[in-house]
Amino acid sequence: MDKPTISVIVPVYNAQDYLEKCVKSITGQTYTRLELLLVDDGARDASPQMCDALAREDARIRVLHKPNGGLMSAWMAGVRESTGQYLCFVDSDDWIDACMIEELAERLSGQDKEVVCCNFLIERPGGAARHRHELSPGVYTGDALETQVRCRLLGRERRTVSMSRCMKLFSRELITDNMKYCNPRIRMGEDVNIVLPALCDASRVVILEDAYYYHYFYNDASMVHRYDPQMYEGIRELVRTIHAIFREKQAPGWQEQWEREAVWLLLLAVKNELRGGRKGYGRRIQGMCTDTVEAGAEGMEQPSVRPQETVSVTELAARLALRPEDRVNQLLLWVLRRPDGVRCRAGRAVFALYDRIKK
Repeated sequence: MDKPTISVIVPVYNAQDYLEKCVKSITGQTYTRLELLLVDDGARDASPQMCDALAREDARIRVLHKPNGGLMSAWMAGVRESTGQYLCFVDSDDWIDACMIEELAERLSGQDKEVVCCNFLIERPGGAARHRHELSPGVYTGDALETQVRCRLLGRERRTVSMSRCMKLFSRELITDNMKYCNPRIRMGEDVNIVLPALCDASRVVILEDAYYYHYFYNDASMVHRYDPQMYEGIRELVRTIHAIFREKQAPGWQEQWEREAVWLLLLAVKNELRGGRKGYGRRIQGMCTDTVEAGAEGMEQPSVRPQETVSVTELAARLALRPEDRVNQLLLWVLRRPDGVRCRAGRAVFALYDRIKK
């Protein structure tokens, strides 16, 4: 197949310390049939001026300036303005190896609805750690795609395919046809809104072997790494949206996938409270664990019968018999199963000790 144009979309918000490294890693790709869209999401630092200056240096760069609307609104604006047959996403504080896009593009077949994935490194001050998709390297189509990928998209302690929109090449229509699921009320894990329906619709998924080409910068100041008093409501909204996507796409075994994923996600809300919650954290955890899991999403048709969708999180976790391998998840599930004062205080003490040791 002829080399397609690939659109790389970079949402930019207060990224002046990282932006140039990110952009240079993209313009320095060995694959040159690129357009790069820098989406200034109402940044308040020098990022907007830096975007304009970088665009003057390379004709492949276009800059969109827009009022602040959040990460999701920024990359969606970039998608609407893009022209490439394939789409790639890079966050403004991350960077990519010079070979990444060429290596991904070489695995494209030219058929409709394909996703090609590489692996990634998490970059911390003390060094980089390799992370890969749990799905074995290879090409998945037909029955293999159905039985090895779509039936295992969510609901596992380690996701079969990362739900990050980064480190991937998407056929354009997989993104544009599924942007209706993007829910701006979700502030954590929002990539699931687009990657999940894209993988449900894909006719070909490719996982590269090794290929640790994407560098994710671990920013301790990031919202996802500090206490968020709104996290629980955001996760509930995410759980409802995942249900709506699964129900409409009818992925194999989607009901159990959704139920399991709901518990794993709600463990994050428990962790958020144990680690950073202030006065009333135990009461809030008890409320989360006895609350019911909700289906559907605002603005979408609700199922007429929901016999299994009003169960409490604690009851759901017991019925599913989850057995985490990760020790943190073991602790969180221990608290969730009986969120009394003793277990909440014990969990909080463990996290306080861990954070002191880490410092």
